[in-house]
Amino acid sequence: MKEEKQKYCGVGGQAVMEGVMMRNGAAVAVSVRRADGSIFTENSEYRSICKNAAVRDLPLVRGCINFIDSLILGYRTLERSSEWLLEDEEAAEQSAEAAEAGEAGKQEEKKASAGLGGLMIVSVILAVVLSVGLFMVLPVWVASWFKPLISSAFGTALLEGIVRVLIFLAYLWLISLMKDIRRVFMYHGAEHKCINCLEHDLPLTVENVRASSRRHKRCGTSFLLFVMIVSIFVSIFLPREVLWIRILSRILMLPVVVSLSYELIRLAGRYDNAFTNLLSMPGLWLQGLTTREPEDDMIEVAIASVEAVFDWKQWQEENFGGQKE
Repeated sequence: MKEEKQKYCGVGGQAVMEGVMMRNGAAVAVSVRRADGSIFTENSEYRSICKNAAVRDLPLVRGCINFIDSLILGYRTLERSSEWLLEDEEAAEQSAEAAEAGEAGKQEEKKASAGLGGLMIVSVILAVVLSVGLFMVLPVWVASWFKPLISSAFGTALLEGIVRVLIFLAYLWLISLMKDIRRVFMYHGAEHKCINCLEHDLPLTVENVRASSRRHKRCGTSFLLFVMIVSIFVSIFLPREVLWIRILSRILMLPVVVSLSYELIRLAGRYDNAFTNLLSMPGLWLQGLTTREPEDDMIEVAIASVEAVFDWKQWQEENFGGQKE
């Protein structure tokens, strides 16, 4: 297999409310555009749930570890960006009377922040329940309607997979209609464009980032699509006679599906040949839904987040031996 000539910088990211999170190893930076137009960046560290580096890099184990790490870090990042957004909204709406309230106003702000944290926890729980219901329970239930017509395990698994993908596409399309989510998708595009700019040996400027692709092989959207496709083949070997056993078996096998999917997306991102390009194609197409062309001020935020965790000039010098103009 021909190894990918393009170098991978190892920086990963995520779009958040009015900003971008970038991670490089344990270093994490969240940059957001504040209401006054300034860019605020918060640096922190994230240590994996698995402290043993050798275990953390084991094939078919690293996928689950990375998935859980991403969920934890994603939740924390969204929580922080939501807090900053709330602070800006409160500052904009603050009246002269509230400004004179002094300590009482500060107490109200603390209560609002605590309430937001509780709301985020409830939202995460509801999101997990909804995800299991939509993407695990519903496809199995729908496939059970056709049990008299489908005799093969592959046919049943394929129908479940088709239903799951259709639900996923409908979900992405519906949320993309929301104004706030469209802006998140624009920041998602800015994140991808920054990484593509770096990996094509271009200086990290607004002009170069704007000209770069908003699609990237190692995107989380592509990973989720891999999960749904791999689940079709894993489901072939799972029980299908009793409905509740079918549902439970698919939930229990999710770590296996996640691990296999991670290895596939890792393979697709590491090599450049006809097979890996074909493997990446559905995910890259799907990113047409989950990324949007960003505005220049969004690109500036993404650049600030990259530069907070990564010396891109040194990396390009070491890997390319010099920069393009």
